[in-house]
Amino acid sequence: MNAPRKLAAGNWKMNGLRADVQEARKLAAEFPSSAVDIVLCPPATLIGAMAASLIGSAVRVGGQDCHVAASGAHTGDISAAMLSDAGAHHVILGHSERRADHDETSVLVAQKARAAHDAGLVAIICVGETEAQRDAGQTLDVVLGQLTDSLPERASATNTVVAYEPVWAIGTGRTPTLEQIAEVHDALRANVPDRAIPLLYGGSVKPANAAQIFAIPNVDGALVGGASLKASDFGAIVAALGAA
Repeated sequence: MNAPRKLAAGNWKMNGLRADVQEARKLAAEFPSSAVDIVLCPPATLIGAMAASLIGSAVRVGGQDCHVAASGAHTGDISAAMLSDAGAHHVILGHSERRADHDETSVLVAQKARAAHDAGLVAIICVGETEAQRDAGQTLDVVLGQLTDSLPERASATNTVVAYEPVWAIGTGRTPTLEQIAEVHDALRANVPDRAIPLLYGGSVKPANAAQIFAIPNVDGALVGGASLKASDFGAIVAALGAA
């Protein structure tokens, strides 16, 4: 079995203006080449500008969502083909904020992932439990259920990444114990259809804790939120992954 590729993915969420593309250029300058994959996922308004500024660099660009349809009467939505045309290589799907704020189901996430694959994009599919589910001892049932229902039948290491993000750790500064992270990642590795699919951890990842997290077996990288907005912070996380 081929070892999963290491990936550091940054999710800018609804942050960033044109002036902030300079942070992507700073990151690319810090890593003119890289042993790990690096992806930045800015708001849709910045994808084209960021992709253009990173041509020839080791840093790739991704989107934060896509529609299931390739085109049509879907005001305000963006298709996977449009993301690809703008220069995106990856797309985040099923993030807990999309699941909560837009009532996205795992079935819908799988449909979006199929659309992403059809457009040649790598789908970063997110799974994770709420604090109530964690406290009720339902973590593995919830996470593995989301995994099963969110992965399309063609999911493989060439077109899919899985990111475990405990909802209660996103943007809160709280992080699960290393043992809790290991338990979930071991279960995910045992249940993904292609054992070489990279498994990322997300949820308050920062330079101070990145090395410890990357030392956990079956953690192949991170999906980083706030700490990906500044090249200095995200660069330190990328460096820790490269050293793991």
